[in-house]
Amino acid sequence: MSIQAILVRYTPMGDESGSRKHSRMPAHFRIRLEVSMLKGYTVPLSPKGEANGAMAPPWHYAGDVVGVEFWTDPAAAEATLPEGLSPDPETSGRVVAYFFDWQFNGENDEYLDPVYSQYREFFVLVDAHYDGQPVSWCPYIYVDNHHALARGLVQGFPKKIGQVHQTRVFASPGKASPTPAPGARFGASVSCDERTLAQARVTLEKPLEDPSPLLSRATINLRHFPTLEVGKYDKPAVHELVRMDYGDQQLAEVWIGSSEIEFYPAPREELADLRPVRSGMGFRGSMSYNVTQVFPLG
Repeated sequence: MSIQAILVRYTPMGDESGSRKHSRMPAHFRIRLEVSMLKGYTVPLSPKGEANGAMAPPWHYAGDVVGVEFWTDPAAAEATLPEGLSPDPETSGRVVAYFFDWQFNGENDEYLDPVYSQYREFFVLVDAHYDGQPVSWCPYIYVDNHHALARGLVQGFPKKIGQVHQTRVFASPGKASPTPAPGARFGASVSCDERTLAQARVTLEKPLEDPSPLLSRATINLRHFPTLEVGKYDKPAVHELVRMDYGDQQLAEVWIGSSEIEFYPAPREELADLRPVRSGMGFRGSMSYNVTQVFPLG
């Protein structure tokens, strides 16, 4: 909130113009204090509240995904876990990589503005345990839209700007678009700072009749906002584990098959430390869900 002092000229005896009769009289001023409340959900806060990086929830998402299940060195997976999470003793080292082509919407048909609402994203989820329950932990995530980045940071996703691509499906058949069917092939990649970080290939074999196992683990994030004060860099203003709340989460037209994935080292990146030692199931499908909140743990 800011207070603005505005000088307003006035003249006595009801003469609004300040001319003629009172033109020789000294000008008088009064001070009027006006309170200006900046608006918005995230910075930048602004007079109209339209300039913020992310509007207030609810947030609605729909997109296509190419995904790969793989296993890495269990020690490398464990090294990414924050305090409060432990390795899953039954699936230690298991990771799932997701390449998404998303469309976002708020409450005002934002999907009609494609440059705002469309974006692509890559992230990995590491199998873990919280309080004895199987969960997923997101150590790395890349996105190509700064509005999506702002929403993600609020949720605790450690988003960085990157470039993500995947093979697309179009309703009109042809050699430029694979149709979900046995033998159909899909590719995906992610890069950051013009350096390729990962590439994947999925070859479809059959529809997944029950996709619910893909949604069986809760996603755990870390909301972390540091303190910028000498002597307190190691004492963040916010540092809390949260559980994502995916409202009305749905999967559609999910196909599974074989997969391959490679990670590549790059400066100031640690994704390659999770390099696959073997790949598992690949999949391709569509997903939708809503976000209104996260739940703090502990």
